[in-house]
Amino acid sequence: MKLSTIQASLDQLGMEPTRSLGQNFLHDQNLADWIVAQLKLQPDEAWVELGPGLGALTEYALARSQNGIVIEKDGRLAGFLRDRFPALEIVHGDASEFDVRDLFARGPVKVLGNLPYYVSSQILFGFTGEPSPVSALIFTLQKELAERLSAGPWTKEYGALTLLIGRRWKVKYLRTLPGSVFMPAPKIESGVVLLTPRPAGELPACDGVLFTRLVKMGFAQRRKQLRKNLADANLDWLALCAHLGVKETTRAEELSLEQWIALTNFATASGGAAGQHPAGGTAAQQLEHAAQDVHGEIFDVVDAEDRVTGQLSRHEVHRQKLLHRAVHIFVFNEHGDLFLQRRSRWKDTHPLRWDSSAAGHVNAGDIYADTAPREIEEELGVNATVEEIGALPPSQATGWEHVRLYRAQHDGPFRLNPAELDGGGFFTLEQIDRWTTARPQDFATGFLECWRLFRAEV
Repeated sequence: MKLSTIQASLDQLGMEPTRSLGQNFLHDQNLADWIVAQLKLQPDEAWVELGPGLGALTEYALARSQNGIVIEKDGRLAGFLRDRFPALEIVHGDASEFDVRDLFARGPVKVLGNLPYYVSSQILFGFTGEPSPVSALIFTLQKELAERLSAGPWTKEYGALTLLIGRRWKVKYLRTLPGSVFMPAPKIESGVVLLTPRPAGELPACDGVLFTRLVKMGFAQRRKQLRKNLADANLDWLALCAHLGVKETTRAEELSLEQWIALTNFATASGGAAGQHPAGGTAAQQLEHAAQDVHGEIFDVVDAEDRVTGQLSRHEVHRQKLLHRAVHIFVFNEHGDLFLQRRSRWKDTHPLRWDSSAAGHVNAGDIYADTAPREIEEELGVNATVEEIGALPPSQATGWEHVRLYRAQHDGPFRLNPAELDGGGFFTLEQIDRWTTARPQDFATGFLECWRLFRAEV
């Protein structure tokens, strides 16, 4: 929008920019078009704009794709946007309180916005936290924050924020914006950053919960040596330093992202910081063990009535599409939300699709009721009592498995086994209903069968 148009629109609304809401309106049209262009929006691709104001970016996003939502906190501006863009979905609300899980039903979405400085970090964590339906974000931020996000080791800008966002996202600092491109002009410069998810396998897997805990501990007192900040983690410091190839006097900002991941996996393997995973070993060792287990597993082969007729290896059972047994477990929290896991990229079926809280085959000689709690412990790292919900007959959708569905309750946090899960999160039942209806391709077919059974029972 031109500067004169912005002023005329504000006059029409009878309002002045509100400092407490961080209202600084972009008036450089070429710059607005350039920012939106960095997202490479395709026709009908889903997008969300946070804090659109008078719509400086909105008009260029809408020109590229009609499949958008804007979230505006100021009711006056929300009304203005409804009049200006009548075909666009306008949400009158606070972007920092928006339930990002609602976006999964829309498929991968791209996010843009000129973020108010006072809630930038909160919004960043909200839209990039695990799990996230976002495929790219472009934000205009306070320059200092933008530099912290994109910083490298051994710099004063590098810190916990850099690592906590950087483990799952690649951050690119695109350009600096002077205050003069906004009305009113802020006294500080801004930075435009582009965030994209890291490709699968680019970095070693690690326990995300433990990584976050160790990073926060490490940067709690920045000037102290890392050894002192991590004293409560119960790590073999000499062995760790040798493993990382660093001095014993190293500080938190001297470790790269890759070294912080290696530190986390060292803690997991040694049991430090309560880091011992039920599967044991580093993430790489867990994946190796999982592969060995797959080839060594023996299943009961059963008939249509679930009667044992023989035993064969997992490989042969799957190759011949023979009937066998499995369990799925739905784990709910105290609010009644259901935890969904995203299957590991290493899975032989449905990799990176969403599935039940935990699931697994019943090995030869085992029974369903004993297998269910074992799978919870192996995949989520917790113990929980299970209750049977119902049973499903074998079909192509279940992978030719007789399935018993169980429920359990646990609020987490979970210690997710990277050999089994790529991540996960709690969702309301209504969110799952909308998501499974809109995008069934996001889910393992066995889960969809279990979901239908569960919804029929409730």
